[in-house]
Amino acid sequence: MSNLPDLSGRTILQVIPALQAGGAERTVIEVADAVVRAGGRALVASTGGRMTDDLAAVGGEHVEMKADSKAPHLVWTNSSRLAKLVADEAVSLIHARSRAPGWSAYRAAKLTGTPFVTTYHGAYSGQSGLKRRYNSVMARGDMVIANSRWMAEHIAQTHGLTANQIMIIPRGVDFTAFNPEAVSEARRESIRQLWGLGAENKRLVLFLPARLTDWKGQKLAIEALAALSREERDGLLLVMTGEAKRKSKYADELNELIRHTGLTEATRLRSHCEDMPAAFLTVDIVLAPSTRPEAFGRTAAEAAAMGRPVIAADHGGARETVIDGETGARFNPGDVMALTGTVRSLISVGPQTRKTMGQNGRAHIQQHFSVEGLQTATLSLYSALIRTRQSEPA
Repeated sequence: MSNLPDLSGRTILQVIPALQAGGAERTVIEVADAVVRAGGRALVASTGGRMTDDLAAVGGEHVEMKADSKAPHLVWTNSSRLAKLVADEAVSLIHARSRAPGWSAYRAAKLTGTPFVTTYHGAYSGQSGLKRRYNSVMARGDMVIANSRWMAEHIAQTHGLTANQIMIIPRGVDFTAFNPEAVSEARRESIRQLWGLGAENKRLVLFLPARLTDWKGQKLAIEALAALSREERDGLLLVMTGEAKRKSKYADELNELIRHTGLTEATRLRSHCEDMPAAFLTVDIVLAPSTRPEAFGRTAAEAAAMGRPVIAADHGGARETVIDGETGARFNPGDVMALTGTVRSLISVGPQTRKTMGQNGRAHIQQHFSVEGLQTATLSLYSALIRTRQSEPA
């Protein structure tokens, strides 16, 4: 039986730059699904992308706008569009998930008197006063959602918020999809063919799925693999999947580094993988070597749910999803030799110990990080804020 609060007659608007691929985007779909199942209406304003079909599949509605632009005139124009949308569609609450559209949503909320929620999805960089102000919109919600305890502490320290202004709602894993028993051999074979592994592949496969951007640690992983001995490298294959931003040359830089380090035969660089459960089940060890702290780190959680040991950088949300020595291992962030040593240690423990780590990881994620928990907590927050706003004097 669902524990979702009743949102009958309520319209929830989520705002995000685009619906391509990523943890924040997946959470948008999961929350939209919960809103619809709770009797409400789920709107999402974004530039669009491949996941608009996923949104429609759960009963959500997409409102297309240039939400991925930081141009001041578009931020201003979008705020007016959103304010009109709020009025026309009787929106009960706005939830912003990124900075540029966050400013548009914040102004629309102020213009219309609508409850405003933000999810602070990352530890944004920036030391100048202007950049700090730009980042600050994510701390201006009536309530600010943090994806982890670490993220909550970061928000409080950076913006001076108190504990009662921040709600910790970790991202969740869909255990129906991320279930080792639900993945057929045909799906695994499809992944092997996609990556050119071959049915007789005897190498231990390391897997790094992430957007192709520098801070996700792809270069670090390549350099760590290169630091192993030739004998060690001969028994390994590093598979990296992900999409680069438009006009980015990062993939070219990775390919050049692969050639420069002599790892052409030991590395596969592929585009975004649609069947992540099958991908995780096809590999031996998953890498999450982000050089900046992850607010949560969905990759580590989903990999663990599929029973795979995870090597993660020892900062951010990974400290909550990866238990060092029990479900995988953590290493000093940005340290090539530390990652090399950690990879070597997980290779040396053997397949049975890695299997036990994977089993421990799945149990840990099932206990603490479910989609149902995220959905219930998020909708309960929505309901409480809507009721509070309705009870305020006009």
